[in-house]
Formats: sequence, structure tokens, C-alpha cells
Amino acid sequence: MCRVLIVDDSPALRRALRCHIERHPELEVCGEADNGQAAIEKFRQLKPDFVILDFSMPVMDGLEAARHISTLSPSVPLLMFTSFATDQVVEEAHKAGIARVVSKNKVGELTAIIEALIEGSMPPPQN
Repeated sequence: MCRVLIVDDSPALRRALRCHIERHPELEVCGEADNGQAAIEKFRQLKPDFVILDFSMPVMDGLEAARHISTLSPSVPLLMFTSFATDQVVEEAHKAGIARVVSKNKVGELTAIIEALIEGSMPPPQN
């Protein structure tokens, strides 16, 4: 069972992601956070196997949170799920330790991407 932490400032989106992820028999949502600072605290407490981060959030954005989480546990895959999937954001995300950036309009592909990242079979992103 893969334990997933969802980090997004939208309660509605967190609920939708939780529903989508928990349909998969090998995935469970272990927690949620509404900003990057809370994500770091939840990461330390819950020790998830996978983290989904939004880009733009109050208090601390997803890139800064990813930098911190990557230093705490470099082996945990991080995925940025964002409306701002520009080339510049993708480049900055990879520098911050994020394995993959997925546009919020591709929610249907999310569980397959999570599986591939966990198994280490995700091909490199095409920019």
C-alpha cells in the first residue's frame, strides 16, 4: 500500500484528489495539507510514500516545500499537480526535487503516473 500526502490550498480539489486516488486498490491518502509549511509538518508526522504538491499556495509554495521535503527524504517521489505547468515551472520543479509536473486538467492520468513513479518506471519528462 502506497501512502499519499495531498497538498493543495483548495479543499474541493483535495477532496476530489482523495476520491480519485482512493479508487486505486494500492493507494491510500494518509493526510492532507493546505500550504507548503503544513506539508512539511505533515510529511514529518505521517512519513508518506508519495507527495502531491500544488504550485501556488499561501504561506509557502510547492517549490519551497519540495526543497525541504527532498532534503528530509530524497527517495520519496514528489509530484506537482498544478494549473501552471509552464516550461519555466517544470524546470524549477525539477531543480526543487519534483519528479514530475502534471497539469490539473490531466487528473485521469494521475494514478498511472503515481504508480510509474513509485515503481521507478516513469520515463523522463519531455519538455
